[in-house]
Amino acid sequence: MGFLDFPFTAARGSVVDARRFPGHEEVLRYLEDFAQRFDLYGLVRFQTEVVGVRRESGGRWAVTSRKLGEKGEHDEELYDAVVVCNGHYSEPRVASIPGADAWPGKQMHSHNYRVPEPFLDQVVIVIGASASAVDISRDIASVAKEVHIADRSAPTSTCEQQPEYDNMWLHSMIDHAQGDGTVLFQDGSSIKADVIMHCTGYLYDFPFLGDDSTIAVDDNCVDPLYKHVFPIEVAPDLSFIGLPWKVIPFPLFELQSKWVAGILSGRIKLPSKDEMMEDVKAIYSRRETRGWPKRYTHNFSGGYQFEYDDWLAEQCGHPPIEEWRKLMYAANAKNKAARPERYRDEWDDDDLVALANEDFKKYL
Repeated sequence: MGFLDFPFTAARGSVVDARRFPGHEEVLRYLEDFAQRFDLYGLVRFQTEVVGVRRESGGRWAVTSRKLGEKGEHDEELYDAVVVCNGHYSEPRVASIPGADAWPGKQMHSHNYRVPEPFLDQVVIVIGASASAVDISRDIASVAKEVHIADRSAPTSTCEQQPEYDNMWLHSMIDHAQGDGTVLFQDGSSIKADVIMHCTGYLYDFPFLGDDSTIAVDDNCVDPLYKHVFPIEVAPDLSFIGLPWKVIPFPLFELQSKWVAGILSGRIKLPSKDEMMEDVKAIYSRRETRGWPKRYTHNFSGGYQFEYDDWLAEQCGHPPIEEWRKLMYAANAKNKAARPERYRDEWDDDDLVALANEDFKKYL
């Protein structure tokens, strides 16, 4: 998952957590090492919140910010361009459950999950079937009385005990909740639950942008964006980095950033507004052909991310994503499906690991 020119291990000298799937502390250390190596700390204003971005009549952007902890004091500065990189894993998206307001149990989002111990001997419903739901359900099952996974993509009749577990079941989605603590599933089964854990993703949130950004967020689709980056009407002066999901994040961030930098410098040219809008329509058409809902507009699953990454690389004059990286991503997805409990510790792609380590030598 490392940046293309700064491998996770080889370019760093020392690693505290050398596992193939390291914990968040090691990821933080990696980012700190990256910032130090490329002298980025002096370019970052820490403890500073952007509270407003508005477009001035001359086309420049007025950015209003404030230091955290300093009430009533704001700074305003003018910039030629704004690149929005605020992430999209802070505003939880929760499922709508009929009757939830009267249901007496506890509801929480995976964003706030830390350890399984608080769920000791409890009956927990986990809504979702993606990475966080898979990991958290298995973590909680080690201490909970029962874990019930509600998956909206499962057939309506689904009610299955999960392999290797005597206290975990997979259901279709929740039908409704009741005031006596009962939760009913679409498969017709019901349980009395203590907790509903929403592993249901996040919402795009740009509270500092106004209407002059020319974008709207509708059903978690940021619209209209050329190549998921540029609002067509104000391109290239406003751009977004990192909106796609189901991706290897850091290489995608890197290539998007290089593309934006190339365009802002004048080295790379954008198409006309009409051509960009046609491209946006093509993206929406592909989404509809797949039968995906609007909220999946920025979903890059199914291999599209590498097609996108390689297109960005070509625009920037950068080599395409390494073949071993693409193959390793596919192998990991297959391994995770086959070994959901053990994929972090067991794998069958040592040949790809060897190719990666050989490739990393050029950065030593």
